[in-house]
This record gives sequence, C-alpha cells and structure tokens, in this order.
Amino acid sequence: MPGGNLEDRLAALSATATDEDGVVTVTVGGSGVVTGLRLDDRVQQLAGATLSAEILRTMRRAQDALAEQVAVAVSETVGGENEYGDLDEPPAPVMPSAPPFPSFENTPTLPQQSPGNGYESGRDSRAR
Repeated sequence: MPGGNLEDRLAALSATATDEDGVVTVTVGGSGVVTGLRLDDRVQQLAGATLSAEILRTMRRAQDALAEQVAVAVSETVGGENEYGDLDEPPAPVMPSAPPFPSFENTPTLPQQSPGNGYESGRDSRAR
C-alpha cells in the first residue's frame, strides 16, 4: 500500500489525453479541472465547431483517465472494500419501509359533489 494520505495523493494526480490526430492535448488536475491545453498548428485547418467538439471530447477522455487513477488511489489507500464490507449493496432493512406517500381515494366531502364530473368544487356554475 503506497504511503501518504488520500487527500495528498488525489491532489497530486493528473491525466493527459490526446485526440487521434494529435492535434489537441488536454491535461486535467486532481480535481478534474483543465490545467493544460496544447493545440497543434494543424488546428487552423479545422472549423470552429469541429475544433471545439474535439477539445471537449479530449477533455472528457482525460477526465475519464483521471477517474480511473482516483479509483486506484482510493483502493490502494483505503482498501478495496466499500462501506458495506464485502457486499455490493447495503443490507436489507429489518422492517420494510413505509410507502413514500399515502394514497388518497377520490371521495366527495359534500353531498352535492360527485367525483370526476368536472365540478369538484361542489358548485355548479350553471345552476342558479
């Protein structure tokens, strides 16, 4: 298990990704924020929309690589077990939980109301 606390290890991480053509290179720091962007001179041949899409795609690839590094650092520092031990999910509760909302039946509260006829307020504006 490598030394150092997790916070220090995560702060020291960085990841770099380059697009397939080698035109765009993005580096992200331990928090996932872009810390470096290198554009080859060939970017002048790309349309603006194409270039921005390639920058974002490469940035996401760098962030994905960083996420993998974070998972490894956490596993090496804290251990492979999650908060539930060897289980993949929390243990089932002893008693089932109550439904989130009570169900209410559509019953009239006044004798002149009948449910579902469009006059739920109990007053028929046509009757005078």
